[in-house]
Amino acid sequence: MMTDPIADMLTRIRNACAADHKWVDMPVSSKKIEIARLLEESHFVHAHKVLEDGHFGVLRIYLKYHDGKPVIRHLERVSRPGRRQYVGKDDIPRIRNGLGMAILSTSSGVLSDRTARDRGVGGEVLAVVW
Repeated sequence: MMTDPIADMLTRIRNACAADHKWVDMPVSSKKIEIARLLEESHFVHAHKVLEDGHFGVLRIYLKYHDGKPVIRHLERVSRPGRRQYVGKDDIPRIRNGLGMAILSTSSGVLSDRTARDRGVGGEVLAVVW
C-alpha cells in the first residue's frame, strides 16, 4: 500500500533522470496529471500523456535533457502526509529567485507559485523543482 503517491511520482522522475531514461511511467491520478501539466508548461519536461492499459491507466512523462544533463536538477516533496505545509498568498516561496517553481494545491486547483501569486490564493506546497 502506497501512502504518498505524489512522493512516489517525484521519486520515479528523479530516478529516471539519474538513469538518463527518455520517459517514466507511473500509475495515473488527477493530481499527478495536473503536476505533469505544470512541469510541461514550465518546460521542465517535454510532454505527458495518459496511456490506457486496460486497468486504471498509466501516466507517461517524457523527460527533457540539455547538453546531456536533465533539465530537472532538483525535485523535492515539501508537504508530506505526516506534516502538511500550508502558506498564505503573501508567504508563497520564491524558488531560486524565480528560476525554479513551487507547486501548490489551492482551492483553484494545482497551480505554480507564479500563478497562485497572480490569482492571490495560498494553499498546500506540494513540491519544489528547479
